[in-house]
Amino acid sequence: MGRRDRFFIVITTFNRADFLADLLESVAALDPAPDALVVVDNASTDTTAAVIAAARDRLAALPTPVALHHHALGTNVGGAGGFSAGVERALAEGAQWMWLMDDDVIAVPGAIGAFGPWMEKYDALVGRRYDTAGQPFFWQHNFSNFLGLHLPVRGNVFAHTNEFATNVGCFEGMLVHRDAVASVGLPDPRFFITWDDAIYGWLISLERPVMYVNEFVLHKAREQRSVDLRIRHLNDSSNLSRFYVMRNRGLVAQYLRANGRFHRAGFALGTALTAAKELVRLVAVERTLHGVGRLWAGWRASRPILADRQWQPMAKLDA
Repeated sequence: MGRRDRFFIVITTFNRADFLADLLESVAALDPAPDALVVVDNASTDTTAAVIAAARDRLAALPTPVALHHHALGTNVGGAGGFSAGVERALAEGAQWMWLMDDDVIAVPGAIGAFGPWMEKYDALVGRRYDTAGQPFFWQHNFSNFLGLHLPVRGNVFAHTNEFATNVGCFEGMLVHRDAVASVGLPDPRFFITWDDAIYGWLISLERPVMYVNEFVLHKAREQRSVDLRIRHLNDSSNLSRFYVMRNRGLVAQYLRANGRFHRAGFALGTALTAAKELVRLVAVERTLHGVGRLWAGWRASRPILADRQWQPMAKLDA
């Protein structure tokens, strides 16, 4: 099997049939095409199943047919659970590469070819994205072990090179090789949403490079309210995300602890900075203070997770 063979796309979707239809249309236009597709349906109640069925027929009718595996879940397990199930299914179907993405993006037609040269060198890649206006979307971060959070990197990281070594992931377009997955295990479904991809990339980076590459591979398709803070943008959020961004600090702490990188004082500061960022998001982007209670509830829910001395990370897989 060649280094670039068995390229799968793994999509997690929940009740966004219109966005999913546009994404699957863009997948059908990819040249070169993927070998197969896994769509994890997180117990959607809209027309998602019909959209997937239509896309399966369209992909099967291509000159070089592309298999679509509809992985339907009985309950909504969040993005984290969806990607965990999707990666597991892709591996079972023989995937060597897995390009992970949410349902509210559109693939650039030449994306797989653009990834090609980097796939010869690395096992974990994050490509660039355009925002909904067609402008480069800011995403360049490094994870601070001391604070337990990822911080934006100033400047143009591609000013003098086409690759930037990062230590975080993003499930809105991260490409991973099965060897990287085997070394750290499946994405952790316990996160439900938020922090799951950042920590997954961080775990991989402890063992092998994670590279952000100067190749535009996706367009963001869902417009969001945002505010420009110069070194980064803050988008609008939801009460569900606000709860989990604080609750999952407990899981972040456990992963730091399991890898000998937990600093109690630094992590406490990182948690305070996380809460402050969410407060700024509420005031500056959403222009409300409704939602503060969900931050507090999430922080309280993080405490027993952090205190659990029986906690274990996801198990590594057989390569």
